[in-house]
Amino acid sequence: MNTALVTKKMESFGIFILTFFFSVMALAQETTTPKVDVSTTSTTTTTTEEWYSNPIFWVIGALLLIVLIAVVARGNRNTAD
Repeated sequence: MNTALVTKKMESFGIFILTFFFSVMALAQETTTPKVDVSTTSTTTTTTEEWYSNPIFWVIGALLLIVLIAVVARGNRNTAD
């Protein structure tokens, strides 16, 4: 038999064994639901929106940046001959 064919068959068999192993490990998980005793207290807090979380400020900032780049790019041109 060809060495490349044997190598390919061994690689396929190795991948099959790894797939089988991982599927067995996934199915071997505990199926019973653990008992959890949690007590929580709820408090109400008011939050204020920060200025940088408002999308209007991001749009205005982007427009100002575009205008600033346009002004800097045009500023060095001379119209006089």
